[in-house]
Amino acid sequence: MWNRLKSTLSDFIQQADLVLLTLCCFATLYGLVLVFSATRYMSTGNKRMIIQSASLVMGIGVYIFFSMLDLEQILRKWKWVLAFNIIFILLLKTPFGFGAAETGNNAWLRFPFLPFNISPAEVIKISFTLLLAKQIEWLREEKNDLKSFRSAFFVAGHTLGLCGLYFFASSDMGNALVFVFIFLCMAFVAGFALRWFFLLFAGGAAGMFVAWELDMIPNYMRERFIVLFDHEYKPLEVGWQQNRSIMAIGSGGILGKGYLNGTHTQGVSESLPEKQTDLIFAVAGEELGLIGCALIMLLLFLIILRVLIVARQARTPFHRYVCVGIAAILIFQTVINIGMCLFVMPTIGITLPFFSYGGSSIMTLYMAMGVVSGIKKRSVDVRLTGRP
Repeated sequence: MWNRLKSTLSDFIQQADLVLLTLCCFATLYGLVLVFSATRYMSTGNKRMIIQSASLVMGIGVYIFFSMLDLEQILRKWKWVLAFNIIFILLLKTPFGFGAAETGNNAWLRFPFLPFNISPAEVIKISFTLLLAKQIEWLREEKNDLKSFRSAFFVAGHTLGLCGLYFFASSDMGNALVFVFIFLCMAFVAGFALRWFFLLFAGGAAGMFVAWELDMIPNYMRERFIVLFDHEYKPLEVGWQQNRSIMAIGSGGILGKGYLNGTHTQGVSESLPEKQTDLIFAVAGEELGLIGCALIMLLLFLIILRVLIVARQARTPFHRYVCVGIAAILIFQTVINIGMCLFVMPTIGITLPFFSYGGSSIMTLYMAMGVVSGIKKRSVDVRLTGRP
């Protein structure tokens, strides 16, 4: 058994993506530094730091494990993956599901045997990406059809069905939109006809307009968009979080006020609300300045770039689509979270990958990166042996 384990680890070191793992660890460690600053005066003490640190250690183990998995073998049981997605989402409607009244959603699961809460969306982003990639590959390889309305409807229906189910169970619009962005990126790379994208955008825009005019959108969601165009709209209510964020970032200047010296970061929680999760970028902006923010963006850019490099070198279309879908998750969350902190995107509860506090978020991110590493490993296997 020991020899087998030794052989597996040796194989991992030689062929897995250690560059990607290193970048992810650097980003997470940087995030730990920021989370410590954001939470050191909270009543929970070091609990968050312990959870985040343990998540990093376990995340590395998850990365290694998923690097070794054969995705094709898993997706042969695609019906089980689909059933898992549906059941895991519907758990939000059981006593295990909970949320915060002020956010208007119910997006978390609390199990008594786990030290942290679980966001089903974080896990399902990965399984949905795998399933959608398999679906697109089947249409391409088996049906040789990515241009017809039937194919576009088939894939879009899968996506919108899952989004609708998730929104029904959680009322969490932010994470529901992640699924749409994954679909758009993967479908574009796969080569779906552009007319279907124009039709989808036109239909979506028309639907939003009608929903807005008929007051079908919940008031708290409407106000989050209104405040983007009028920063003076309810500044002590709707715009409070983002106003505090840009004040903190602006006060940091180029070099920042110094680590652990941020006025907003080290003040009471109301000074910079949700600073360990949604506004972790603002913590970096205040205490480490423009340089600290630039380092965050550089690390995330390099991680995304590495994923896309693996996508380009992937040995099968299925692997390529999976990598593109995972890159889409990182891009969407990065743009929305940083835009939210800069008051140019609505507050929709999207965390900054690898940097924001969250045990389930860190674990699932390393799971996703492990999937990418496994794809890179299999591409190396093919180049070395000439066999899939």
